[in-house]
Amino acid sequence: MRHKMAGRKLGRNSSHRRAMLRNLVTSLLEKEQIVTTDARAKEVRKLADKMITLGKRGDLHARRQAQSYIMGKDVVARLFERVAPRFQDRPGGYTRIVKIGNRTGDNAQMSVIQLVEKGDVSTEAAAEA
Repeated sequence: MRHKMAGRKLGRNSSHRRAMLRNLVTSLLEKEQIVTTDARAKEVRKLADKMITLGKRGDLHARRQAQSYIMGKDVVARLFERVAPRFQDRPGGYTRIVKIGNRTGDNAQMSVIQLVEKGDVSTEAAAEA
């Protein structure tokens, strides 16, 4: 039974799942918008919000914690210098998930996850999917 077991397995073992989520969070913070499956987007939202909260704290310990999860020093610098200051007055909910339909091939539910300050979902993102 899965009582009190948080998180989705996403069809992967633990190390592969952790690496995939780290890459997705890094891409989201770098590009501010990514197209992925609905289940992955819901998992990435939790982690991205935690990273932005670390960026809002802004101290050395928070920077080191973010660096231990995010893949790339340039993305961590971008998080602390550009992304987090935009959300300084917002108490949470830094990302939005917009469903864009099903993927051709396996019919998986696809979504766009983006930072709230980015703006509306462009038609280019829907065309990519």
